[in-house]
Amino acid sequence: MKKIFLPLFSAVLFLASCTKDDSGFDGPSLNDIYGDFSILDSLSASAATVDFSAGQQLTFSAEFSKNVNWKIAITGNTSGAVYTIEGFSRLIDATNAIWDGSATTLPMFRSEDCVAQLTIDGEDDTLTAPVAVLGTKVITGLILSDFEGEFNPGWNTFVQSGADMSFLITDSDPAAQGSKYYDMGGTVDWDWLLGLIDIPGSAYGATTFALNSNPNNVYFNVMLSKIPGLNNGLVLFQFREDDNGDGVYTDGEEDLFSIEVALNNEDGWQLISSKYADMPTLVNGAPVDAIGNGIYEPEKLIQVSILMLANPVSGYAQAYMDLMLFTENQPFKP
Repeated sequence: MKKIFLPLFSAVLFLASCTKDDSGFDGPSLNDIYGDFSILDSLSASAATVDFSAGQQLTFSAEFSKNVNWKIAITGNTSGAVYTIEGFSRLIDATNAIWDGSATTLPMFRSEDCVAQLTIDGEDDTLTAPVAVLGTKVITGLILSDFEGEFNPGWNTFVQSGADMSFLITDSDPAAQGSKYYDMGGTVDWDWLLGLIDIPGSAYGATTFALNSNPNNVYFNVMLSKIPGLNNGLVLFQFREDDNGDGVYTDGEEDLFSIEVALNNEDGWQLISSKYADMPTLVNGAPVDAIGNGIYEPEKLIQVSILMLANPVSGYAQAYMDLMLFTENQPFKP
């Protein structure tokens, strides 16, 4: 028996040592590679209507026979806003497909009817689900203007007496947020300045703006649109601080930080966001040493100015502007 038992025991050990352990295998399953694709449960939304202003969210669901790359694109029928959700899975549910009213790119959603469209890589199937937005996502931050109403009476404006001057709130074209925006345009052949807006802190109830004192936690955000066929516009944002706290800005003695946006790239709406601590001091578009104490002190910001500029030999210039606001801790997410 001993002569038989020992070889058999050795053989068992040998076979056991050659057995493959699949527990750590993390590649694609055979079903994902070779299995037939089918839709087990079509696309659906957790509700037919949603009110994002009340803090509601929307969940999408669907089920497939295997893991696939999928994309849900939600499009506003009126605004044209789009929000996309992408994933690789067999199930679409609350773990990977929640919509909180955000837009992936501008414009933002309105209270409107929307359509969610689900597409799957390599498949012809397109699934849709209708959704009605009853209230839009709440915008948090210090809003300077969304241009949905009239001008703040505390603002000061100046427009050159050039040709075809257009400085007004309008709804002639689709807005980035809501239905209205500010149109700035015209031809001035003797000066770079077409027009400007001065926004003092006093327009919001105090001498300075109610901002966090940490410049790394403060962001300025604005939506600008380049007009097709026009590449000569510049929009300059200036931020004046009352360094000595006397209630006025003293030119040439106190800090003036800036953001300059050249409208010469993609057409349409874009979101401009800048951390307060990253704003340079500019003279004729070039960075220079600080004018005042050189300390970023957003709590001492006394005035924001917006200047629409263009080279006087370049002809007609135009830009659209929408939603201006300060946010804390992160840039604005539309």
